[in-house]
Amino acid sequence: MSIEGLLLYLVIGAVAGWLAGTLMKGKGFGLIVNIIVGVIGGILGGFIFGLLGISMGGILGSIVAATIGASLLLFVIGLIKKK
Repeated sequence: MSIEGLLLYLVIGAVAGWLAGTLMKGKGFGLIVNIIVGVIGGILGGFIFGLLGISMGGILGSIVAATIGASLLLFVIGLIKKK
């Protein structure tokens, strides 16, 4: 992976993490946690979309998939924390 690809991956993760944090709790978590949540969400979203046979291309598609995955991740974490 090139440096540009890695930077793009981190930017998409940060945006997706911030969007998921905003959707799920009303605010983001800070840059580092947004990136971590977004990157894990991107992996989760890509896996789920692959299982469903949904294909989204480009940067916007990556952000959408990562945001959905990150939102699911935050939802599950919220359920676990309540118990």
